Amino acid sequence: MLTWLAELSPYFSPLNIFRYITFRTGGATATGLLFVFLFGPSMISLLRLKQGKGQPIREDGPASHLLTKRGTPTMGGLMILAGVLVSTLLWANLANHYVWTVLFVTVGFGAIGFYDDYLKVTKQSHKGFSGRSRLALEALIAAMACIAISYMGTPGLANKLALPFSKDLIFNLGWFYIVFGGFVIVGAGNAVNITDGLDGLAIVPVMIAAGTFGFIAYLAGNAVFANYLQIHFVPGTGELAVICGALMGAGLGFLWFNAPPAQIFMGDTGSLALGGLLGTIAVAAKHEIVLAIVGGLFVLEIFSVIIQVTSFKLTGKRVFRMAPIHHHFEQLGWTEPQVVIRFWIVSVVLALVGLATLKLR
Repeated sequence: MLTWLAELSPYFSPLNIFRYITFRTGGATATGLLFVFLFGPSMISLLRLKQGKGQPIREDGPASHLLTKRGTPTMGGLMILAGVLVSTLLWANLANHYVWTVLFVTVGFGAIGFYDDYLKVTKQSHKGFSGRSRLALEALIAAMACIAISYMGTPGLANKLALPFSKDLIFNLGWFYIVFGGFVIVGAGNAVNITDGLDGLAIVPVMIAAGTFGFIAYLAGNAVFANYLQIHFVPGTGELAVICGALMGAGLGFLWFNAPPAQIFMGDTGSLALGGLLGTIAVAAKHEIVLAIVGGLFVLEIFSVIIQVTSFKLTGKRVFRMAPIHHHFEQLGWTEPQVVIRFWIVSVVLALVGLATLKLR
């Protein structure tokens, strides 16, 4: 919205700064942080009042959680999403179609997560929205986003899968790319959702991934940088750095209240939406495989559940003491802060590996 101020730069030259994505990304980060700091306490109080007993705690999870986390309100993702939306609408170029596509997925997945959280809270059960129905809605939203991205894509590059470590190795998936891209978006949403099980565990890796992909999207959307790094130039994706900045700011604000012991949980409202946001940006910037590297922690979390369930159904034995894998380490004797901080470190390392793919070509 504020980009229109740049049109007044002939009359007042300092306003030309609003043309720069880097400046507006910084503005979005600061706005998201300030918004959550200012309105977070009121939102927490309102959610605690409305929810009463708070988020139901799974009885098959770690026994300590039944004591330490009972009564904590959920749907804290509303704080993050509100901060992201306000910051993006204020600082991003709203004429950019990629911005609206990412916001469409973010709000859509957030609405699905909100309904799931609502059912859990009102029924006081960890069983919320039907799994199949939820996945079907997520797939529909993701497919619509991928179709839009394909139409907006660079001629000769749309519907093609680019592999890291090589500029020339790309695969033309045709319309199957819609299925692949949708899988990336839905998978990212649910992987972050699975990861959100301990205080502060999900939001910091999400911010790390957002910072990484904000940088990647900016480079991919800049012809000079893209040519220098030999990555595929995707005009318009640079604007997505503003959304990533907004997410980092809002995420920092949320972490203030989500740090152990958490005053509020993110809930499916936030985890599904943030994962979908990251997945959509990865698809738009043609760095889908790099998302699996940068978000390797999320991949590990969701695969630990798949492996556990598959092993138990086929053999009657469990591979991990408890799934997702962060609970496995709790069962091994790691304290919650140890699990969380060590997983943060893993996320930083994976982000650095992901960034290395930009140059190793």
